[in-house]
Amino acid sequence: MTMAPGGDADALGAAITVALCGHWEHDPPCPLAPHHTRAERTGDLVRLRTLFAVEPELEKDARNRIENALRSSRLVGPRGRTTSWQLETSEPGEVLEQESDHLQRLIAS
Repeated sequence: MTMAPGGDADALGAAITVALCGHWEHDPPCPLAPHHTRAERTGDLVRLRTLFAVEPELEKDARNRIENALRSSRLVGPRGRTTSWQLETSEPGEVLEQESDHLQRLIAS
């Protein structure tokens, strides 16, 4: 996705947390899907990766919520600051070997 200079890449993860949990600040556990989002920014380009753990029958709902959060293209943060972005592509991926321990911790939570 693209984000103007000065935009907060952490807002993307917050938008996903709002979609999955109702707010970026909540008591554990996550009500729908324990998750972790990592953003890597290079200039205006932000690559986002979200790991989540959910029962198979809830996977479609979780994916739809994540997709809708990213398609919303904006988040108003805790201090009233608006961060905007443009989703370019989104697709499911496979869990990478180096992510397997983290995913197991999400499953256990």
